[in-house]
This record gives sequence, C-alpha cells and structure tokens, in this order.
Amino acid sequence: MSSRRFEFENAQGQALAGRLELPAGGDPDRWQYALFAHCFTCGKDIAAASRISRALAARGIAVLRFDFTGLGGSDGEFANTSFSSNVADLLAAAGALGREYRPPGLLIGHSLGGAAVLAAAHALPEVRALVTIAAPATAAHVRHLLADAEAVLRDDGEARVRIGPREFTIRRQFLDDLDANASDDHIGKLRRALLLFHSPVDEVVPIAEAARIYNAALHPKSFISLDKADHLLSRAADAEYVATALAGWASRYLEMDAGLAAADAVPVLQAPTAVAEGEVLVTELDRRFLRGLFTSTHAQMADEPVGQGGGDQGPTPYDLLLMALGACTSMTLRLYAGRKGYPLDDVQVWLRHERIHAKDCAECDRKDGHIERIVRRVKLSGALDPAQRADLLRVADRCPVHRTLESGPVITTVEVD
Repeated sequence: MSSRRFEFENAQGQALAGRLELPAGGDPDRWQYALFAHCFTCGKDIAAASRISRALAARGIAVLRFDFTGLGGSDGEFANTSFSSNVADLLAAAGALGREYRPPGLLIGHSLGGAAVLAAAHALPEVRALVTIAAPATAAHVRHLLADAEAVLRDDGEARVRIGPREFTIRRQFLDDLDANASDDHIGKLRRALLLFHSPVDEVVPIAEAARIYNAALHPKSFISLDKADHLLSRAADAEYVATALAGWASRYLEMDAGLAAADAVPVLQAPTAVAEGEVLVTELDRRFLRGLFTSTHAQMADEPVGQGGGDQGPTPYDLLLMALGACTSMTLRLYAGRKGYPLDDVQVWLRHERIHAKDCAECDRKDGHIERIVRRVKLSGALDPAQRADLLRVADRCPVHRTLESGPVITTVEVD
C-alpha cells in the first residue's frame, strides 16, 4: 500500500490538494477507484477520512481524498465557496482521477460531503455505488450553524462564524446557495446502489436525516447503524468498522480485482488469543515479513519495504522503535510544559536511526568500530523564551522510553506452549 500527492485544478483554475491512497499490488488499470468528500470545514487529513481511505486501499480500492477550495492545502478563499462550488470541486476531482487513472466507481461522503456526493452523482455516469457517513439529506441542514449570523449576513453581506474550534468568513451567497439546495428530489433519481452509515447518537446530524435519505432513495439501498460512534468517527475502531463493512458491500457493485483481494489485501486484524494488559502479542500474517501487533485494546501491522522483500503494509521494526521514542518524547514535553505553564502550542519530533563510525560521533566516548545512533530533532512551537526552550530540550532526554534505551535493558527469551 502506498500514498501519493494528487493535485488538480478546479473549474476556476485554482490548485486543489489531494492525497491518493493506492493498493499494495495488482494492476492499476484493474483497481477500483473511489472519491472521498470530507465534512463541512474539515479537510482531507481529518482522522476519519485518512483512516477510511487507507483501510479501503488495503482492501484493494484506491481512494482520492482532497481539500475543497479554501481549505487545507487547496488554493482559493473559503469565503468565496458554497455548497455548489463543493459539488463542482468533486466533479473536477473525478475528472482528474479519470484522466490519470480511471474514473471513480464509488463516491464516499462524510457529513456535508455526503450531501455533496448525492448531488454530484448525476453528473458522473461511471459511478456505480454511493456511500454516505453521518450525512444530511441536503445542504440546507447546515443553516442552523449560521443562525446567529443570519441577520448580519442579510444586512452586511458577510459575517464571521465559529464552526467547531475555528472561525470562518461566510458570505450571503453561501446562505442563498443553501436555500437553492434544500430539495431532496435528486435522491430518488440516483439509480445507483446506496449505503448509509449513521450513528443513532450523532449530535451534529441527527439520525432523522439518514431516514430522510433512505426513504427518498430507491433500491438497492442499505443502512448500517454506527452504534455509540460520534459524528467525526474520532475512534479508530469506528473508522475501521466503516471501511470493513464498506469494502464488503462495495464488492457487490464494483468489479474488484479478485487476485489483489485474495493475495495482497491487508487481512482483518484479530488477535488469535486474548492479550494481557501490559503485554503485546506479535503474530505472523504471512510467511514473509507482515506481522500483526496487538495490545489488549489495539492492533496494527509491521512489515518491510517492497525493496526488501516485504509488502510495505506497515512500519518496519526500526520505524516502530523510533515512533515509540518520539511518542514518549512528545508526551513528556507536553506534560512538563503543562505543569510549568509554558506557552507550548505544538510539538513535532523527527527521528532517524543510523549506524556510523565511532570516530565520526563527536559526542561519543568510543572512537573505534561502529555505533548505533538515534538522531532526534524537536520542533517547539509557541511564544517560548530561550530558557523555556532549553528546559524543554533537557526534559526530552527524561522520557521513560529514552531512559529504557539508554539503560541497556536485559532481554530474556523463554519458550511457551
């Protein structure tokens, strides 16, 4: 499985930023392609979009997710956009995907992105299946988010509106466009297979909206309840569940590459036995390098790059080691800054493992042979003074994983039944 940047132009000639998740093997001309539309004011890199896209790629479906105009890495101003411009961006993305690979056979939309794919489908004859996740029936649903600013929008033509943690400039054209897209008549004319995911406890888009879509649509149509999930699918398990169910459902309507699905798709991760708290379990997923990594509550994979004989379906063991140290470093810095009241806005940690000649290591005591070295680079964002920055860099060396690595831990190996 791999990922690449995918940039294209919208109808106004502005560059839109995308990310294309690709399956690990098979013939690209035989892959099925999907287009993912993110939620209102979100972006392509929101957890649900990235998790679902990667999980689908692991199951043989290439997925393009992108930032709508004025959001994330895409050009343009959000204030100049509307629901109709989002639909136009979707059509531009589908066209670009078709020119470089194949047109999408599957559209997936999260929240308002779901309403957008329902509206865009009529202009995309190659699309055979549609999926909405926590979606309203029409764009008019988001009017309630603008209720406090509606009078200002009508009088002044624009207003600042807080949506979630951020503020956006909204112009009257956006409101007028919502009014123009209040009908759900187009849903009954889809003539495509439709799958709806929705949580009965969704506090952003009530489940009544899913009922409205379902009742308006003709068969074939299906509904899957996301019990206990929140609107953004912030739990990884909920996103993984959506991807697994979606891939199985879509295979009925898409001409999946059977060889890829059998040989190269990532298996569903399930530990063969219970894992005790405080332990990890590592299992074989193939006879090469692919391994299942399990704790009592989480699962992921390790692999090696294709050039080393692996399938590149997960981090390498050394990658995981560096990730553990980096995660511990970042957590330690955040906790320490909080206790001290330091104005630390963000922490990023880069790590690299290398084997070097001891004589090339200025900070090492040994000067003969080779040594193992981990280079850690830390970026501290915020209005920190020099003393605070120095203090945080000092504390980075005190994270528990750092101390474990430096202590030369004793590793014992025993055979079990």
